[in-house]
Amino acid sequence: MIGLSDRVILSGNGKSWFVRPSDGKLGTDLGLVDLGQIVGKEPGDVIRTHSGKELSIRLPRSTDFFEYAKRSTAPMLPRDIGLVIGLTGMNKHDYVLDAGTGSGISAIFFAGVAAQVTSYERRAESAEQARLTVSDSGIQNLEIITGDILKETRMYDVVHLDLGLTKEHVIHAYSVLKPGGYLSCYTPFFEQMALAFDGAKGLFSECSSYECIMRDMDRGERGTRPSTRVCHSGYITIMRK
Repeated sequence: MIGLSDRVILSGNGKSWFVRPSDGKLGTDLGLVDLGQIVGKEPGDVIRTHSGKELSIRLPRSTDFFEYAKRSTAPMLPRDIGLVIGLTGMNKHDYVLDAGTGSGISAIFFAGVAAQVTSYERRAESAEQARLTVSDSGIQNLEIITGDILKETRMYDVVHLDLGLTKEHVIHAYSVLKPGGYLSCYTPFFEQMALAFDGAKGLFSECSSYECIMRDMDRGERGTRPSTRVCHSGYITIMRK
């Protein structure tokens, strides 16, 4: 049953809106919506605009927070987050250390898979916005800490870094990883990828770097072909202790 402060997705006529019942009124091209109608409803139920148009109710998933949540920085793409989860074998038994949090999107995806996620963000404003997003998501196993990951001393199964990477970060990640654990470094440039790869030497037993590429397909009356949009997003380096 949906409460007054719960986030939901309203969908109708091929469009969607990311709202709370407590927001009051929503103006749409389908008519004015009294969001109070949502309270007490279940996912899949329908409410109506003042003009009688139907809007269906969905509960948001991690992909919806990527699409609609307020951003303080550009988050990793879901496809790249999925690579991190797949290449590290992240699972329901894992304790995950994440930095920097940014908008909190990656950490929300990780929390949907892992036992517990701790995410560090040095910028207080970004950390606070991420906490609001996490609160909207209803996730309980994600802690956001305003501070420097280099001060963390607890042990983790997976460490993920999406920040201005230094060799010190790689060394520190190794020190807080359990044996057999994984470090993932997401980097936008070749130079940072090389730094991660070189930093692993003499520490990690395994290290591999990957370029993140995924092409959309365009389909029209003339046929189907790969999109001409940019398909590259960044680089992921995976290391195992």
